[in-house]
Formats: sequence, C-alpha cells, structure tokens
Amino acid sequence: MTDRPALLLDLDGTLVDSVYQHAIAWHKALELAGIKLSVWRIHRRIGMSGGLLADSLARETGHELSEKDAAKLKKAHARLFAAQLPDVRPLPGAQDLVRHLTKMRVAWAVATSGALASAQPLLKLVNLPPGVPVITRDDVAHAKPNPDLWIAAALRLGVPIESAIAVGDSVWDLLAARRARALGVGVLSGGYGQDELERAGAYRVYEDAADLLLHIDELGIRAE
Repeated sequence: MTDRPALLLDLDGTLVDSVYQHAIAWHKALELAGIKLSVWRIHRRIGMSGGLLADSLARETGHELSEKDAAKLKKAHARLFAAQLPDVRPLPGAQDLVRHLTKMRVAWAVATSGALASAQPLLKLVNLPPGVPVITRDDVAHAKPNPDLWIAAALRLGVPIESAIAVGDSVWDLLAARRARALGVGVLSGGYGQDELERAGAYRVYEDAADLLLHIDELGIRAE
C-alpha cells in the first residue's frame, strides 16, 4: 500500500516539444479562413481545446464562426499539424520520466486537450508504456481550461482527484487543475513564464520533464 500521489501529465509542451508546431498550424489554418493573426497571439491560447481556441481567436479579430466554419478550421489545423510531425521531438527528460514513474509503480496518466488522432503519434515519441491511461478531447465534454480532462484521468486511475498532481505547461492546464481541485505543477517547456504559471495556481514550476524528474521527491514521489 502506498500514499504516493498519482501524476496526471499533459502532452503538448510537457512531454513533447510541439507547442510551436501547433501555433504555426493554427496560424496557417486561420489564414486559409481569411483570419490574420500574429503567431504569438495564437501561442497564448495553445493548451485550450481546439474549438475554444478557434472561437477565441476569431472573436479577437472580429470574426464570428459558425459551427461549420469552426469544424473546418479544426480540420485544417489537424492536417497542417500532421504535416509538421517529422519536426516534433520528445522534450528533455520525457522518456526518462515516464520510465521512472512506471518502474516505481506510480499511478500516472496522460490528459491532453488534443484529439486522439493527433495525440497518438506524439505518444509514440515518448515510448508510452502499455496500460497507461490516455484521456483526450474525444473522451470529455469540455477540454482545458475546464477540469474535465484531469478529473477523467483521475477516475481512470481510480484515485481521488484531490490526491493527484496535474502537470502542465500552460496557464490553461493550471486553471483546469485548480478547478478540478488537483495540485498543479508547471513546466516552462511550453513557453509560459514562471510567474504566469504560479499566478494560474502552480505549486511548483520546473524547467521541463528532466528538471521535474530531478526534483520529483519534492512532490512526495520517492523510492520505497
């Protein structure tokens, strides 16, 4: 029996270096829809669900998207992001982290705002062990910043959400963790600053998965 907390891990920007490929894909998809927006503004919303992100960016430029337009935009983003997959790499320490958690028999899961189709090739990059739960946008009513993904991941593991640690790289991850009543931990590998993540509710902020692994005992996860 162990009282070690369960770990819930975001994917893009936390385990794989894919945030900027997502931003570029959204930039191109928006241009195809006649919406011009700087890439940095798009980056600030990566981590949201695709539908919420599209609506938010369209609203910022004075556009209104119908359901059909939004669906078309998300489809274009998925296609354009898939074309950039050869450039995506695991983040430093990501493979070591998942191996370590599995070896120590820590309960852990992946929870991503992306759809399963876009998440699957990314999960292969980190050599996801068999049997690890993966919760995607397809599994919940609402993605981040709503708490649904974190809550669903904890349910899949069979642990109370209040005893779980949710790790993510964006303010949307941390806001969702706060709303879910999980302990939020941030990583800088998605491009947000430490104070931004702390203001959004991060208990600790690490550089990346490698830094988190180096200090994992600070989260109450240690060999027994």
